[in-house]
Amino acid sequence: MTPLRSRMVEDMQLHGYSPNTQRVYLWSVASLANHYHKSPELITEEELRQYFLDLTLVQKVSRATATIALCAVKFLFQHTLQRSWTSLELIRPPQLQKLPVVLSREEVRQILAGVEILVYRICLTTIYACGLRVSEGAHLQVQDVDSSRMLLRVLGKGSRERLVPLPEKTLYSLREFWRTHRSKPWLFPARHSDPQAPCPVAIDNLQGAFARALQASGVHKAAHVHTLRHSYATHLLEARVNLRVIQEVLGHRSPKTTALYTHLTPAVLQEASRAINEVVNGL
Repeated sequence: MTPLRSRMVEDMQLHGYSPNTQRVYLWSVASLANHYHKSPELITEEELRQYFLDLTLVQKVSRATATIALCAVKFLFQHTLQRSWTSLELIRPPQLQKLPVVLSREEVRQILAGVEILVYRICLTTIYACGLRVSEGAHLQVQDVDSSRMLLRVLGKGSRERLVPLPEKTLYSLREFWRTHRSKPWLFPARHSDPQAPCPVAIDNLQGAFARALQASGVHKAAHVHTLRHSYATHLLEARVNLRVIQEVLGHRSPKTTALYTHLTPAVLQEASRAINEVVNGL
């Protein structure tokens, strides 16, 4: 590890960034270095401008990829290298308001039933049943399960803890899984980790298991593991759960983020359709 990389890691740790965020930021900075075949310390402000133009106009990366790259590079230059370049304030990924894919309850059931490996199936089921991000589900610990209050303690973004309702059926599945896969501290241990020093289930493996089950299910939607969280929120809204409650359960900082799901529920669309028909009938 180079001194610059080591210093950036330390700075990210001081800022309280999660291991996954650190990994993604380091990958983004490494991509910048590989682009110019030199250390980021030697890259000029103009070269930085040209790099983001290349990402946008030539490589045409997604907005999410461009945003991660910008956040990573800004952190490196502003915090680790202490360079306050104006170009970093000018760069903005293009705005894109895209509605997430949502699965029906039956589609969720079909896909999860097709996950062959038990630890992946139980983990993915818990992710849906509790509205978790994939990293939150993978890193659940045994002590996070509060069976007496039927709650699950979740460590989310920014190391913010929240409590989410734990369905009885999910608790039953976790107990059945525990009987054959006792491993602390991780609720979902990696399949081939050392029993003396177990690791949590790998996120890549969860995503791969979901992708295989999706393909075998016959569900023709561009879904991924995070789609389970979108579907959970939408299904709660369809069940008339208060939007503010859903915001707390999901761990959203802003109600605007949660309000997105009001555009996805059939109930909302049906109500709009009814009103529009009344308007048109009066013409």
